Amino acid sequence: MTSQGPAPKDILFIKPGSMGDVIHALPCAVAIKNRWPDAKLTWLIDDRWQPLLGGLSSLDAAVVFPRQKFRGLLGILKSLSWIASLSRLSPDLVLDLQGLLRSALMARFSGGKRIVGLSDAREGATGFYHQVAPVGEPCHAVTRYLRALPTLGVPVPKTPEFPLPIGTEPEGTPAEPYVLLHPYSRGAGKSLSPDHVAEFCKALPHRTVLIVGGGIAPDPLPSNARSLLNRTSLDELIWLTRRADFVVSVDSGPMHIAAALTDRLLSIHTWSDPGLVGPYNPKAHIWKDGQIFAQDFTVGREASDRTPTSEDIQSMAAWVDGQLT
Repeated sequence: MTSQGPAPKDILFIKPGSMGDVIHALPCAVAIKNRWPDAKLTWLIDDRWQPLLGGLSSLDAAVVFPRQKFRGLLGILKSLSWIASLSRLSPDLVLDLQGLLRSALMARFSGGKRIVGLSDAREGATGFYHQVAPVGEPCHAVTRYLRALPTLGVPVPKTPEFPLPIGTEPEGTPAEPYVLLHPYSRGAGKSLSPDHVAEFCKALPHRTVLIVGGGIAPDPLPSNARSLLNRTSLDELIWLTRRADFVVSVDSGPMHIAAALTDRLLSIHTWSDPGLVGPYNPKAHIWKDGQIFAQDFTVGREASDRTPTSEDIQSMAAWVDGQLT
């Protein structure tokens, strides 16, 4: 473990997004604050994902990065004053977990006295760091972030913590127990089809299935299904996930929320490798290549890009029903 100089008084933690990446970085932030409880910890985050930090009681401040406003040429011009404002931070320590040129420049413009980033950062970002933390062999994203800690002089926690807020109950929440289904992802080739969503619901006729996220509801909607598609905030999604009897989700940000909150999770993977980006929960389960298995963080299952068939959807529903019986 590396330790240099006195304890930092101000720490800037750079991890703007995405949703899943912010969740993956939470244990790293908790460990840093546990090591230096008197230091001011500031997280630089995309405004879309700021609600995810609501459960991090040790966080002292947040710098909001309004990424959506900085798109296009006009957005770039607007961003200049925001970037210049970072110089007021002047932290003793900066940890850049985003690992891109933009985030490395943010670290530099902050006036950080000691800037640390990961060895596999891209776009030439490592050239802006004072120190590079070795990442080593491919591993899950949470483990990858935690590997930065020894370079900082921070012990790696035996049990990573994922503090998320309690959330807010949305309108339209079923009074009865429900299975939470998150079937759609922005990632290409990861989503279920509306027909598959209908098949899953119909295969659980004696259970209420609550469909969340963004996307198109089956038409007609099965009688046991309730749709909150395109109607929930991030805080509301967290609340619904906490209350669910079981969560079934494609590989997506909401899946990582579920992995942080519950063991009762089935994560559906097509082309993505669950050992790298699957649920960081050894009691969660994975569907891949027509099989369901417990998460074991084995890296190398990305070769197949098989999508679920109707028979697969039926077997997933039957498996979930068995877990709840």
